[in-house]
Amino acid sequence: MPREALAPPRQHHGDVHQRPHETPPAGAPAPRRPTLEGPPAASGAEGRLPVSRRWFVRPVLDVAHGLLDAHLVRTTPDGRVTLRVTEVEAYAGETDPASHAFRGLSRRNATMFGPPGRLYVYRHMGLHHCANVVGAEEGTARAVLLRAGEVVEGADLATARRQVRGVVRSPVDLARGPARLADALGLTLADDGADLLTGEGLELLVREHAVPAGAVETGPRVGVGAAGADPERFPWRLWLAGDPTVSQFRGPSQPRRRTGQTSAVDLVRGREARRSSGEQRS
Repeated sequence: MPREALAPPRQHHGDVHQRPHETPPAGAPAPRRPTLEGPPAASGAEGRLPVSRRWFVRPVLDVAHGLLDAHLVRTTPDGRVTLRVTEVEAYAGETDPASHAFRGLSRRNATMFGPPGRLYVYRHMGLHHCANVVGAEEGTARAVLLRAGEVVEGADLATARRQVRGVVRSPVDLARGPARLADALGLTLADDGADLLTGEGLELLVREHAVPAGAVETGPRVGVGAAGADPERFPWRLWLAGDPTVSQFRGPSQPRRRTGQTSAVDLVRGREARRSSGEQRS
């Protein structure tokens, strides 16, 4: 996967490197952390930072890869829960038969067509909530479903939320699966359209450097039918290899373990390019 160098950290209303003994001018706003302006680099330290809108404006598979091992912080009057994302699925709007946006804009999916960096929350079969991160260019309706994660902060609050619907068998199961994940974070339809960049109730913190390609596996998406379930055309489920919080479903075919530095995006793009080339020759 091509990687761009990180842009220099942007300073906001003050010097983030200000020495402790220096006092900001009266009335000056507090310094803010720098944000990642572009896609993360391929390797290095594992620090997590907020991101700018531009971070999301790239192919949805790149966004999906970048979300792995990211932290989603949910703050409510009840407390704070932080989730480490371990499994995602990419959906490509009107070009993807499994996407909610395949048949165009509707009241339900309007958030998908809006600015990237927002949360798209829907109710599955009228029972459970599921959360997606909107990515790519505005109007393209690309989104990444958050399928599973590990609660790294606020486990007691997350457990209490989950127990409203049923039994929590183990900490590993706390946010394993999209409905459990949404319940653990306390997400509902009221959070549809929430901005992940403001830090007001929800904040996304991504790795400064992406998860290495060899530590990520890919496979068919879960619970989709017809052409959208084709494991050859849409191996668009990505997860952290060996992580116990990943959902147990592996689909009709074996997962593809990536080795070396070849990314899931490179594999899918290469397969699509070969198919397109064959169609042009026929």
